[in-house]
Amino acid sequence: MDEKVLSTEFEELLSSRGVTRRGFLQLCGTIAAATGLAHITVPDVAHAIEDSVIGAAEGNLFPVIWIEGASCTGCTEAFAQIDEPDPATVVLEMISCNYNETLSFAAGHSVEEAKAQTIKQCAGKYVLVYEGALLEGWDGWALRVAEETGVNTFLEAAENAFGVVALGSCAVNGGWMGSKKTPAGAIGCQALMAKHGITTPVINIPGCPANPEWLVAVLVDVVMMGVLPELNIDNKPALIFEQAIHENCQRRGHFENGEFVYKFGSEEEKMGFCLYAMGCRGPQTKANCGIVRYNRRRSWCVEAGSPCIGCCEANPMDSSHNWVDVNASFHERHRDLRIGNWVVQPRTIGLAALGVTVAAVIIHGFGMKASKRLDGAIRFESQREWDAKHPNEAIGYYGADRTIIHEDGTKEVISAEEFEERVQADYESTLAKLGAGVAGTVAVASDTAQNAAENLVNKSDAATEKPTAHVAEAVEEVEADTTNAAEEVENAVEEEIDESKGGQE
Repeated sequence: MDEKVLSTEFEELLSSRGVTRRGFLQLCGTIAAATGLAHITVPDVAHAIEDSVIGAAEGNLFPVIWIEGASCTGCTEAFAQIDEPDPATVVLEMISCNYNETLSFAAGHSVEEAKAQTIKQCAGKYVLVYEGALLEGWDGWALRVAEETGVNTFLEAAENAFGVVALGSCAVNGGWMGSKKTPAGAIGCQALMAKHGITTPVINIPGCPANPEWLVAVLVDVVMMGVLPELNIDNKPALIFEQAIHENCQRRGHFENGEFVYKFGSEEEKMGFCLYAMGCRGPQTKANCGIVRYNRRRSWCVEAGSPCIGCCEANPMDSSHNWVDVNASFHERHRDLRIGNWVVQPRTIGLAALGVTVAAVIIHGFGMKASKRLDGAIRFESQREWDAKHPNEAIGYYGADRTIIHEDGTKEVISAEEFEERVQADYESTLAKLGAGVAGTVAVASDTAQNAAENLVNKSDAATEKPTAHVAEAVEEVEADTTNAAEEVENAVEEEIDESKGGQE
C-alpha cells in the first residue's frame, strides 16, 4: 500500500471517526468487490478516499445536490441508516452534500440559497441525485418548493450537472406514481430530460428502495475517476444490473430440484424451498440483490421469505412499464400483459381462447344441423382431387374399363358400368344360393333328427330286460346324428361361398 494511504495524517482522520486502518481497508474492499466494480482495486479505492478526505481541509469535496421528488423517502432512509463503520459512512466524507431536504440541518431560504449557489458556481462539476418521481399532472404545479414547480427545479439542476443519478424506481420511470390508476402523470428523469432536450448523462439505479451500496459504487466511480460508470442500454450500471436475481439466489438449488413453496406457512416454506410458484419475479429481474443484500449484507427480500416483486425492473423511457403495473398481481405466477390500457393475465387469455373455440364448435354444429348436412345431405366429390391430377396413379376407379380373369385363364374387358352390374348380380345370386343351401341342409337335418327319435321309441318299446341301457344308447345315437347334421349344414355353407368366388381383377 502506498505510504500516502498509511500516512499519519490520514490515520488520525480515520481514528477521529472511529475507523481503524484494518477496518478502512475492509471498507475499500467492500466498495471495490461487493458492489460488482471488478475494474476497481482496493488500493485504487483507498487512494481516492484518502485524497478526498484529506482534501476536505482544503475544500475540495465533490459537490452533490440531492433533491426529493414524489417519493416515500425510502431511498434516503436506506442510505442514511447504514451501520458504522460502513462504506457509506466514509464515502459521505468525500462529498459535499450541499442540498438535501431530508438530511440538511438548514431549512427554508438558507438551504435553497445553498442549492442555487452550487448550481451557479459548480456548473458541470456537481452530481445531481434525484429521488422520487417527477409529476407532470395538475399542469406541472405539483411538488412546489419556494414558489417553483418540481419539474422546473429538476430541469435547472439537471441541465448544469456533471451527471444525474436517478435513485430508486420512482426516479427511473415513475415507479408507484406511474401506475395506471394514479392521475399524477409521473415520469422518470431520463424521459423528462429527453422531452426538454437536456443531454446531461443519466445513471439509473432502480429498486424500491435502491440498495445504498449501489449509490456508493457510483459515487466512488465519479469521484475517483471523474467519469461515469459503464452503463447498459437502460443507462443502468452494467456490472450491477447485468444478471438476473435468480442466478445468484440461495434458493436456486431448490428450483433446480423442483422443490417449491405453494402456500405460505407450509412445511415447504419452513424448509426454504423456492418461491417461484408464489410469484417470485427473480428469473426476469436483473440486479445483484442476492450478492450485495441489505443492511450490511444481513439479508434481502427472498432470504427474508418474500418472493421478489421485481422492483428493479423499469424502462426509463416508458412510465407505463413501471414495476408495479408490469409485475402486479404479485402473488400470480405470470406477469400481467398489457394491450393498450387493457391489463390481463396470460391464463385469462388462454381461457378466453378456449371459450371462443368451444363456442365456435357449438355454433358450427347448429349450422350443420340447420343445413341438414348431418342428415345425409352432404354432397361428396365425384372424384378425388389427387386422382384427377394423377390419373396414372389414381387410387379410386372413375368409369375406367375393368379386366375379368376367368377360371380357365381367359381375360375379358368390360366397362365400369357392366362390372358394377355383374358384381351386384353375383352378390344377389350368392345370397340366393346360400339361402337355398341352408334350407336344404336344415331339411336333411330335420329328417335325420326325426328318424333318430323314431328309432329311440322303437328301441324303448322293444326293451324288456334293460330298458335304461337301451334308452341311454338311443340318446347317444340322437346326439351323434344331430352333430352330423350341424356339420353338414356348415360344410354346405362353405361350399356355396367358395363357388360364389370368381377370379376378378
